[in-house]
Amino acid sequence: MIYLTRRERFSAAHRMFNPDLGDDENLELYGQCSNPGWHGHNYILYVTVKGDIDPELGYLINLKRLKDIIIEYVITPLDHRNINTQVPFTSGLLASTENIAVAIWNQLYEPVKKEGAELHSVKIAETENNFVEYLGD
Repeated sequence: MIYLTRRERFSAAHRMFNPDLGDDENLELYGQCSNPGWHGHNYILYVTVKGDIDPELGYLINLKRLKDIIIEYVITPLDHRNINTQVPFTSGLLASTENIAVAIWNQLYEPVKKEGAELHSVKIAETENNFVEYLGD
């Protein structure tokens, strides 16, 4: 079994808030991340796939194809968008990095599988100090 990781970046805005609560309650719960005027991050995304090396090709997955999948299914929909309001695959989510990681996993799972690899993890760095990693169900 070999593991291969591809790094990509995207910038996006979001707001942490529970629509069932008022602005004051959300501010108490989520702090400055609940700013009604939104806030943004320059995210770094790490997608790790795993599987066996194809003996005829010498690799697990074509890196160009993996890059294209990540760009098509994740980066293009997210980059320079509002995660809460403009991204179909995050619609209705509380836009935490944890929930975003799960949503990205769901976007990538089948396309990666069609290429003969298995999705191992989705890791997102929201800041230089905060990372989330999702390993699937």
